[in-house]
Amino acid sequence: MIQFEKFTLDNGLKVLVHEDVSTPMVVVDVIYDVGARDEDETKTGFAHLFEHLMFGGSINIPVYDEPLQVAGGENNAFTTNDLTNYYCQLPAENIETAFWLESDRMLSLAFSEKSLDVQRKVVCEEFKEHYINKPYGDVSHKLRALAYTTHPYKWMTIGKELKHVEDARLQDVKDFFAKHYTPSNATLVVAGNISTTAVKQLAEKWFGPIPAGEKYVRTLPAEPVQTAPRSLEVRANVPLDALYKAWHISSRLDERYYATELITEILSGGGSSRLFQALVKEKKLFSNIECQHFGSFDAGLLTIEGKLVKGVLMKDAEAAVMEEVNKLTQEGISEKELQKVKNKTESMLAFEDMSLMNRATNLAIYELLGDANLINEELARYQEVTAAGIKEECSRIFNENNCNTLYYYSNN
Repeated sequence: MIQFEKFTLDNGLKVLVHEDVSTPMVVVDVIYDVGARDEDETKTGFAHLFEHLMFGGSINIPVYDEPLQVAGGENNAFTTNDLTNYYCQLPAENIETAFWLESDRMLSLAFSEKSLDVQRKVVCEEFKEHYINKPYGDVSHKLRALAYTTHPYKWMTIGKELKHVEDARLQDVKDFFAKHYTPSNATLVVAGNISTTAVKQLAEKWFGPIPAGEKYVRTLPAEPVQTAPRSLEVRANVPLDALYKAWHISSRLDERYYATELITEILSGGGSSRLFQALVKEKKLFSNIECQHFGSFDAGLLTIEGKLVKGVLMKDAEAAVMEEVNKLTQEGISEKELQKVKNKTESMLAFEDMSLMNRATNLAIYELLGDANLINEELARYQEVTAAGIKEECSRIFNENNCNTLYYYSNN
């Protein structure tokens, strides 16, 4: 059970405190309720660009990293389609440094053409390195565009196209900041060797004076139910043919999410999983194969992807994948196998909670989902999943009309 206390400042900033006196450290985590799904389709990549800009200095602090390093701290950040998260860890006695740094950049970034130019170049290089010049780098772009017609999940966090980041202007950036980076659109989590009383004082002192801003209200178009299978063929200079199949799944808050999570474990959770055993080890059709889902807040995707062994025909590889999927759908799962994946999930959750940083980040994410106490209810929800529930969810997901297939052929 992870204990925490929660309060809200007058400007709307939610604050969660998780005390842990067994460590000399504290984690300060600020999560903003903005991700790539909140972007204009003609100006994508902004949430991720902002993650970089937030380290470019604020009004009173020219270089973010320096004071934190002097205080013995480290920091990082990540952006997804759903959220943007900034976190740092430092010795408890130096916690005020983190409050000073995070509040100053929430108050106002030091917007300048120079800072934008530097970070824009960094992001553009990242785009080229990972998504344009890297073998199979465009897969996620193509698969999202194939699977989504309407919802903004149809583009990646890095952006829909490089030109959007290249063309980002200072006013666009300022508008994005004013709209999303406000106390009323943020949650602060403080975890570690500090009392709630001390956090209340520091939060009031450093974050209290920041204007609330207008609360961003999200109104996104829902993705229509897919009514026919879709496919796309790509040829590129890659070493091996690859197969990618994606099916629409429920949102993160739907109770069906937990069955979906266990389905991915059954099919692809390590060396004893069904896909690995049948298609890599026994039939030797794939050099590697994985099943995963995006874990996205809105209705997401479950994907199966694998690199074919040289000489294997795509139709044979695809038929073998579907044979395993259909077997699970039609025959279901034994209680023994179900208990095995539940035990594995329980171990993973327990291992995650050992890290102070993970506890802080998870509290922030669950609060963004609507209730931080979900962190204490997750395990019970996985335990409630039944073999019948797995079978039912498989029938719902692995419907032919719900499938998107990308055939990625090697020119070599």
